[in-house]
Amino acid sequence: MVLTVFPIRTTIKTEEFDLFENIVSDLNKNYIKPENGDVIVISSKYIANSQGRIIESKNVVPSSDAEKIGSKFRIKPNIAELILRESDMIFGGIPGFVITSSDNIIAPNAGIDKSNTKTGQVILYPDDPYLIAEQIRRKFFLKFGVHVGMIITDSRLMPGRVGTVGVAISCAGIEPTSDLRGQKDLHENPLKVTFQAIADDLATIANLKMGEGSEAIPHVLIRDSSVSITDRKIGKDEMAIPYEQCVYVRGLGMRI
Repeated sequence: MVLTVFPIRTTIKTEEFDLFENIVSDLNKNYIKPENGDVIVISSKYIANSQGRIIESKNVVPSSDAEKIGSKFRIKPNIAELILRESDMIFGGIPGFVITSSDNIIAPNAGIDKSNTKTGQVILYPDDPYLIAEQIRRKFFLKFGVHVGMIITDSRLMPGRVGTVGVAISCAGIEPTSDLRGQKDLHENPLKVTFQAIADDLATIANLKMGEGSEAIPHVLIRDSSVSITDRKIGKDEMAIPYEQCVYVRGLGMRI
């Protein structure tokens, strides 16, 4: 089987909307019918848009802590306030960027983004991304009678690399990782710590087709990926490790 990627174009949305109904409409407009084993990857920003998670930054009132963070990292206090609200943890930062954890993902500025919004607006991560992915997966089964995987994705900078790749904010209906420990490499050496990040790999494939600009492709359907489809509920900690075990966090001497 050859892995196939179907970009799903849409129209620009400026207000809250019914996410599932719009996905179904976009599939029809793009002449795509979902099949068993398909994986549908959706932009986190598209989902956040459907939830009304677009904020007029001028309306945000900064706290004293936000004033301090903004001064330290040269960020507008109202944006610093949003970063504080959206972060699980703050590691540090540089001028213009606060390095945070949000939804178990290390990200600059808690994933808050100004791209693809009107001037003066910012878009946040979606609420309850694992619940959303599971709900959409179930709705696909009820409407189409097919078992599909769902991935909510965002783009992310990689340490020391130019450009962005995809990262899975959440998923449902697929096994998000593959444990290769105990298997052997090409030279019969046993693998001791290796996991394959299945959901992140598919998120990156989708990110290539979604683009970062004016493409208007907020979702992608991936077919014949050979991933393991499952009905079990995926836990929010399955794609993350404790930060004290992260080689980047530990190696850079950041305090937990």
